[in-house]
Amino acid sequence: MRQTNQTQVTEFLLLGLSDDWHTQKVLFILFLGVYLATVLGNLLLMFLVQIDSRLHTPMYFFLCNLSLADFCFSTNIVPQALAHLLSGKKVISFTRCAAQLLLFLIFGFTQCALLAVMSYDRYLAICNPLHYHSIMTWRVCVLLATGSWTIGILVSVVDSIFILSLPYQGSNSIAHFFCEAPALLILASTDTRTSEMAIFLMGIVILLIPVSLILVSYGHIIVTVLKMKSAAGRHKAFSTCGSHLMVVVLFYGSGIITYMTPKSSKEQEKLVSVFYAMVTPMLNPLIYSLRNKDVKGALGKVATRNFPCRLGITHLTQRCF
Repeated sequence: MRQTNQTQVTEFLLLGLSDDWHTQKVLFILFLGVYLATVLGNLLLMFLVQIDSRLHTPMYFFLCNLSLADFCFSTNIVPQALAHLLSGKKVISFTRCAAQLLLFLIFGFTQCALLAVMSYDRYLAICNPLHYHSIMTWRVCVLLATGSWTIGILVSVVDSIFILSLPYQGSNSIAHFFCEAPALLILASTDTRTSEMAIFLMGIVILLIPVSLILVSYGHIIVTVLKMKSAAGRHKAFSTCGSHLMVVVLFYGSGIITYMTPKSSKEQEKLVSVFYAMVTPMLNPLIYSLRNKDVKGALGKVATRNFPCRLGITHLTQRCF
């Protein structure tokens, strides 16, 4: 549907990733599997952190917040995308589009802040271990987590105001599978340079500043680790930071490509969006669980508690592992 130039758009048509019905069915199966893995992985990680006392540490507290943001981030986008893949009419109202945009920015920007906070936590743990527990108290952890969510909300509200206050009176076809800022700005019926500059400045606040903090933290970490005489100590220090670095590269890399670089083709933008909206939230819990012996230990503890070995059959069946 198209509106006249004098009529405010009341709904948008999401063009999605493909017009081919067979391709849409394949994408539905693929995205459904990714989303189920995302939900299961992040909920399981939050559950393990809650029930295992060994995981009641600042690092896992922040990781739990990151999993919550990942879960909400994906849930805000993927269920609607799945429904549209099976629907002939991919329409979303202006109000729902605005809500999706705001929530997308809130959860995405909050992840940016949390990743910076987690790098600071690793810096203190490795570079200042003697004072770590006196500095990173639970009160400080709660303040840092609350601050991350607050910054994410404030920056998102500013961006959303600049985007949604623009007049949309022409085409209502969004060349995307969800309401993302760059795709919406293209449809505005006015000059968008002011809004684009505001979004760019907010991007500096929530993307480049945290990235700079992360780089500084890991610069100090690398110097400290290289000075360690014990090879085992160096390996342990790098292993605790490796998972976080992988998540940082995946999330920030795709975010900077989308919001802080010159405009690329629509197909490239959609491909990058699929990666950070669907793939990254699924990979985060896998990265932290597969590379972390504490998480694997907690998972094994839950598994053996809920599925105990049946004794008295054979010697082999008396052992779970």
